[in-house]
This record gives sequence, structure tokens and C-alpha cells, in this order.
Amino acid sequence: MSPVFPMLTVLSMFYYMCLRRRARTATRGEMNSRRAIESNTRALPINVEIVQYAKEVLDFSSHYGSENSMSYTMWNLAGIPNVYPSSGDFTQTAVFRTYGTWWDHCPSARLPFKRTPPTFCSQDYVELAFEEPVYPTAVHILETYHPGAVVRILACSANPYSQNPPAEVRWEILWSEAPTKVNGPQARQFTPCIKQINFPTNLIRLEVNSSLLDYYTELDAVVLHGVKEKPVLSLKTSTIDMNDIDEDEDEEKYGCGMDTLNKQFSIVTLREWPTNGYFDKLPYELIQLILSHLTVPDLCRLAQTCKLLYQHCCDPLQYIHLSLQPYWARINDTSLEYLQSRCTLIQWLNLSWTGNRGAISVSGFSRFLKVCGSELVRLELSCGHFLNETCLEVITEMCPNLQELNLSSCDKIPPQAFNHIAKVGSLKRLILYRTKVEQTALLSILNFCSELQHLSLGSCVMIEDYDLITSMMGAKCKKLRSLDLWRCKNITESGIAELASGCQLLEELDLGWCPTLQSSTGCFTNLARKLPNLQKLFLTANRSVCDTDIEELAANCTRLRQLDILGTRMVSPASLRKLLESCKDLSLLDVSFCSQIDNRVLLELNANFPNVFIKKSFTQ
Repeated sequence: MSPVFPMLTVLSMFYYMCLRRRARTATRGEMNSRRAIESNTRALPINVEIVQYAKEVLDFSSHYGSENSMSYTMWNLAGIPNVYPSSGDFTQTAVFRTYGTWWDHCPSARLPFKRTPPTFCSQDYVELAFEEPVYPTAVHILETYHPGAVVRILACSANPYSQNPPAEVRWEILWSEAPTKVNGPQARQFTPCIKQINFPTNLIRLEVNSSLLDYYTELDAVVLHGVKEKPVLSLKTSTIDMNDIDEDEDEEKYGCGMDTLNKQFSIVTLREWPTNGYFDKLPYELIQLILSHLTVPDLCRLAQTCKLLYQHCCDPLQYIHLSLQPYWARINDTSLEYLQSRCTLIQWLNLSWTGNRGAISVSGFSRFLKVCGSELVRLELSCGHFLNETCLEVITEMCPNLQELNLSSCDKIPPQAFNHIAKVGSLKRLILYRTKVEQTALLSILNFCSELQHLSLGSCVMIEDYDLITSMMGAKCKKLRSLDLWRCKNITESGIAELASGCQLLEELDLGWCPTLQSSTGCFTNLARKLPNLQKLFLTANRSVCDTDIEELAANCTRLRQLDILGTRMVSPASLRKLLESCKDLSLLDVSFCSQIDNRVLLELNANFPNVFIKKSFTQ
């Protein structure tokens, strides 16, 4: 037989496997639901079912609320329901920071990573601990406003209340489905059909995708049903679907266990053919282009077929942009060690959500960056709770070309560690949302990182004087295009004046829930006159915003696309009409809880300006 044929056979089989996996993606949730229904109908031993609400919220990626209160925070998911079965916008619920696609269409939006598997669509998460470890039989999620965001439910083998941490932390997917549009904002109890797992759990993780929602989703409580003893499958058999068998094999081989991805990274004994068939006639670059469409696990599997494809799959050019976030449950020190030789040219790296509960050590992370950090331009480390001062020091020493650094919700980094960031003078984007950065470190960063274009300081509660911070921005950060000051508690008109005078390229400004700003001081008028390039302005929950401010925006900020004035009592329908007539590009206007904008006015504005999504939340 010609050596061409074995090589073609290998590629054909791999291509067929990829097509089958891709074709099954659309119905994956349906098959999981069917298997779950079948498993739930099997006979269980005589075992009392335990019903329990979440005892504690352990971790989350973002929330709408403040770090110093309970309103709209993830901590509201602990305990019994506060709102359900009522529907509406209530402060006693858990709300994530974003909804829809609005944040993807503003100046601060980041480019997505390629090679993200279609089955991974999670944007946010929350982890909940329960009192008793059980074998789950059902999970009830009480959604009280704009339901439909939950896309994945996972269970963890680790007991957060155990004194002896396990040698291996295993995550198992109980249910998963693509985002779906739910008609209407009314409350519901969401009870997807979950699959049976072979370990008890008292740690449940919800992952959400809010891209299809018309407004913020609100969750009230989570109920875990389960039994103490492992259910015994009945001997009754049912019809076997070959697709189910294949899928189960994939889940077992490439599931959420820590060692699964590592096995794919490791070197295997490969057969070397006398010739490589038609591959010998293809340019090296063309084969590289073909392989660039594979996800990371598929690339690792293909590398195990023959030496030629192994060479191509391990080429550092395949790993210029690498996102490991979709595989957060499988990444550990060993994974990073296997990837080192392939990532010597890496420029974009996403390790968000990875490494927690001891999966990645400080030494393992440091070793990886010392080998692979020299070309890094973008580093995403959101919710990386393993990060400490040593890690930030290594980042600043090993990544001299770094331009983008995301430390969102890395709340375990000590305050003094942020001083190291000032050494990276090339930074253009810095995200410090929900971190413990202090004023001294931030002033140093602003002084030395004058190339900053995008800066997020949302919910940074340890900064004492935001006026001093914005004054430094106005003096040093002349290129700033977007600034997030969400829930900063002490900025005044003085700081706003310094900011508006010095950062006149600003296109996006979030001053939501900043209670110390008062319209009577002229701060918002000053903003409108000094920042004509504004495309997004959030003045959420500032009750002093008035008609004068809106009219100044209409006169000076005609490029405005998104405006949030939720909660003001001082804005009339007439000023909103002026704004909508002047700002032709306006696409989002939030007038929730604006007392002068009733439903009649809302209907009129929607009819006259059909291209603008005008949001008005309600409380039942």
C-alpha cells in the first residue's frame, strides 16, 4: 500500500471526528437532558433526599453591587429566597455587572481570543457552598428578573469545609446548554435535568452568559437536592444511542479532571511513515493555516497521530494567541510545563479563572513566564486567586513588552504588590476592578504608565482620595480613552474638573453609583463641554442629574451612543427628546426609576426613536 493512503486515512478520520463533534454541539444540551431524564427515572435506593439552600457564596467574577453592602451583590444568593416568587428589580437579589452586548460595542471593548470552543460561552460565574455533601438529584435556581442567563452548572469534588484538602480537585458538568432567549422578565424556578455524578458535592458553580438578555438578570436563591448515599443504577436497560456512547467516552477522556489535558500535551510514541503523501506537496504555511482553526484540545489530539503533524501542532506559531480560560478546570502546573516549549512566541495569553484551589502554584506560574513572557503583549488573569506579590513581580520583570493586563477580581493580591505594575511603562490597558489596590501604588502606576488608554478602577474600595487620583490622570494620562470609576465613593467636582481638562480624548466614562457628585456644582456640565468625544457615559443612580445636564450633552456630545441616568428624578421628557434628536448614534438609554419618565412617555419615545433601546426597569 502506498504511504500516501495511511496519512490520508489519519487525516480523514480526524476530520470526521471533528465534524461529528461540531455537528453534535447544537444538540448537546438536548442529549444531556435526555440522559439526565433517563438517569432520574432509574430506581434509587431507599434514601432520604436532603434539600438545602446555599450556605455561603465562596467566589464570583463580578457583581452589580458594592463591596461594602448587600444590595445587588452575589452574597444575596446565600440562604432562603428574599424575593421569589415576586418579579422585578429588587436590591435583595444577586446581579452580575453586565448584560446584553452593550459592553462589547464601546471603546473599552477587547478583541476576543480565537480558538475558543463553541461549547464554551460563559461570561461570569458564582460558586456556592452548601452544608452537607450530597449526590445531586436536582438543582433549582430561583430567577426573579430577566431569566435565562445560566448556561452551565458544575459540581466540585472538594469540600470547602474540610480540614484536609483533596489531592485532586475534580469538576463535573451537571448541565450545560447554549444561551437561549427567554420571553419576558418574569420570575421562574429553573430546574434543568442534571446528570448523575459518582462523588458527593457541597460546592456548586453556576456559569452565566447574559448576551441575549434585555436587561440585568437577577438571581434570588439556589436549592440543592441530593442524597447522602450513592444512587445505585437499576438493572433495567434502555435503548442505547451510539452518539451518546461516543459523547460519554469524550467526557470521560477529556472531562474536567486535572490530568486529562496533560495527557494530551505529553509526548507519545509516533509512527514515522516513509513519506507524508500529499502533505509533502503542501507549503508549510498552508498546513499551519489549516491547523490554526482547531481548538487547543483538538490540536493536542492531532499531534498524537504522526511525527509530521506533531511537528506542526507543536510549532510556537500555533500558540501566538492562547486562551486557556475555557479549560480552567483542567489547567495546573503540569499543563503549563507541557506548554512551555510551544509558547516561546506567545503574545496573547488568557489564564482567567484558572489555577484556583492550588491548581497553579506561584512557582509554576513563574517558571512559565520566565520561559514564555518575553513576547507577551496581552495577559488576562481575571479571578486568578493564586496570584500574589511574587507573581506581579515576575510579570513586570519577564514581560517587558506587556501592553494589556487584566487583574479583575484578583482580590487576594496584597495592596503593596501593585507597586510593581509601575515598572511596565508600556501599559495601554489596565483592569483593576475589585482589587485591593491602594492610593500610593495607583499614583505610582499613573505617574510611570503615561501610555494608558483604558483604565478600570471599578469597586476599588481602598482608594482614599479619588480627586487626587483623577488629578494625576489629568496630568499624566493624556491618551486615556476609557475610564471606569464605578462605585468610587469620594470623587467630587474638583476631581472631575481635573480629569475633563487633562484627558480630553476620553470616549467612555463610567461614574455609576458615585454619590458624592452633585449636578449643582456644574460637574456634569463641565464634562459635557470638555469631552465632546464621549460615546458612553454612565451616571447611574445619581439622583441630582437634571435637564441642564442632558441639554448640555445634547449640545456638545453628539457622538454619544450609550447613556445611563437610572434613578434621577430631575430629568423631564422634553430634555430627553432634545438628546435623542441631537445624538443620532444613540443606541442605549437607561431611564429606569426616573420618576418623570412614565410608561406613556416611554411608549412615545420608543415610537419616535425606534433605533434606540430605551430601558426602564420595574419593581412589582
